[in-house]
Amino acid sequence: MKNKFYKFSIAASLFVGAAFTNTGCTNSNIEDVEYLGAFETENFFRNEQECFFALVGAYDGLRKYAGGFENMVTFFNAGSDDFYAGGGSSTDGAGIQGLSNYQLNSTTMPATYWRDYYQGISRTNVLIQKVPLATMSDATKNRFVAESKTLRALYYFELVRMFKNIPLILEPFKATDDYYNVPQVAPAAVYAQIEADLLSAIPNLPATISADQKGRLTQGAARALLGKVYLYQNKRSEAALQFAEVNGTPGGSNQYGYKLVDNFATLWNTENKFTTESIIEVNHTNLGNSDWSFWGQGNDEGNSICIMTAIRSYNRKNNAAPDYIAGWAFNPISENLFNFMQGDPRLDASIFNAKAAKQLDHIDYSPAYMDSGYFLKKYMPTKNEVTTLPGASELNYRKNYILIRLADTYLMEAEALNGTGARAQLLLDAVRARVGLASVPVSIQAIKNERRRELIGEGHRWFDLVRWGDAPAVLGSRGFVAGKNEILPIPLLELTGTALKQNPGY
Repeated sequence: MKNKFYKFSIAASLFVGAAFTNTGCTNSNIEDVEYLGAFETENFFRNEQECFFALVGAYDGLRKYAGGFENMVTFFNAGSDDFYAGGGSSTDGAGIQGLSNYQLNSTTMPATYWRDYYQGISRTNVLIQKVPLATMSDATKNRFVAESKTLRALYYFELVRMFKNIPLILEPFKATDDYYNVPQVAPAAVYAQIEADLLSAIPNLPATISADQKGRLTQGAARALLGKVYLYQNKRSEAALQFAEVNGTPGGSNQYGYKLVDNFATLWNTENKFTTESIIEVNHTNLGNSDWSFWGQGNDEGNSICIMTAIRSYNRKNNAAPDYIAGWAFNPISENLFNFMQGDPRLDASIFNAKAAKQLDHIDYSPAYMDSGYFLKKYMPTKNEVTTLPGASELNYRKNYILIRLADTYLMEAEALNGTGARAQLLLDAVRARVGLASVPVSIQAIKNERRRELIGEGHRWFDLVRWGDAPAVLGSRGFVAGKNEILPIPLLELTGTALKQNPGY
């Protein structure tokens, strides 16, 4: 988070299906105690400061989108038609390779995509229970609980859309609880809880926040998430109502102060954080001095997409080429996407054509696995972004990740309106007009095309294809099997010795 809203991790984690050792954070009021599946809370959560520290720990789960090798964005990019896994070889990251070629199984499925979100849920469960008992104003209590419920809703949303058949845990675990035998519930029950949490949270979240609180959740963030949750359940009228509250007048004003930025390319400037277009944004920093010893374990603060998608052995030969840093070459862009983007003004801000630059002798690079010559430019790191602070420079890129932004909610509302009508047309037109494109007749297909162009590499495409029912046709050549690959296998570690049942087909 930004300024004072940095990380004070509370080690309140839940590993369903595996015992673990838990210790409290380094605070003089907390003793280090070993627990199996529980966190001692009697000597914490007593006042606003302690609850705030715990709340920041609950926000840590947001870094799953762009932090660590096993992040959401590069993983799900690899499974889409727009990217390949890439990397050094076909064995470079069994999980990301397995999703890309649809050979993923319970052994190669990285456990963190299950575990990290349940850890975040555990932290929010404790906050929701303990904050009302703490000494602080009622308004602050209500806000802390609302933020916790919104985070819990988000973490459950990610779990249910990845795994579908998951346990629903709403209370903190005690050391005496039998957490090996927690049952899975119907997805409808999970979605009902997500909706209840968000509807409860919205009235107690601020409409706007001050600059020193950027990164904290607001009413607009919770409404946008609720609209997305409704859309994924095909509750289109409910989704449209929530998105309309967030979007206001297409291309104009709304109650939360959101506005499309004038220049699309500036969204990807590292220093351009928390723009008027940002609705939910995850802050990344080099101040955590992230290093290899704890990278990907919840304590690192940098954006890993940057180094992962950077070009292998990149060598700038003259000033006509950008001053990029060499990286690991994950997520090379498909020829299909590059061809689809021809004539679109967003191409140059989204894709770096290393193939052409090499042919012109502006650069050299080493083709990595599944190299196409096209790379994701939105997160490409430059030399001036390399940290001068302690820690591994590769792990300390400061570029933020925007989870939900206004152009995204415009297009989701247009979709919720079934791709018809004057308002849907205005929403689509606003996204296109921002980059100088003329109006095209609104339709569901036009909206699908626009989402593909606008949101390149931001981690949405795979989920879009699945929820539209387009994945079997679009991804069939990659190995996608209908009725199986719409959801992921539950990691073997979580199944062993528990009541959990594996998803069909795995």
